[in-house]
Amino acid sequence: MAVPISEQILTVAGSLFYKEGIRAVGIDRIIEEASVAKATLYRHFPSKDHLVAAYLLQRHERVLASLEDVEQSKDAPREQIATIFQRLFEKAESPEFRGCAFALAVAEHGDSERVVTVARRHKQAVLDIFRKILSHPQGAPAETARHLTLLYEGALATIAVSRDANAALIARDCALTVFDNAQRT
Repeated sequence: MAVPISEQILTVAGSLFYKEGIRAVGIDRIIEEASVAKATLYRHFPSKDHLVAAYLLQRHERVLASLEDVEQSKDAPREQIATIFQRLFEKAESPEFRGCAFALAVAEHGDSERVVTVARRHKQAVLDIFRKILSHPQGAPAETARHLTLLYEGALATIAVSRDANAALIARDCALTVFDNAQRT
């Protein structure tokens, strides 16, 4: 089955944006690597801003599906938290890993309300996943989800700067301590 043209464009653009940066990648390069005509690209994505937002939405859906998979496949909240950070560690071990695509996009394209909106939506969704995990049987204080989210985001930033995937494991250990302490209150 043939891949829809819009998906083909998004795959090429997304790979280039994440690997090289949004500003560094021009529309002509995307057109060339996706093997499409300029009119075809603009028919699917009226501007580069639209293309960047679509790339982020696609990435958002992928990350969220992975987090939701953990939330649904593991019974114990503590195990879910540990698995989220373990998966981050595994992703971060890849030489292609550059950190959080949403933070990178806002750093480069923060003047775009469309891009900022998608990034904020993503960050809220990550917080909501931690809230959902913590709402299971015993529950935890409301601020615990914010603490876990901050540890997750901090691990992403630290890995991007230090190129040390172990930051995810350190964040995991901190997150489990925060979780354990919250369970005692």
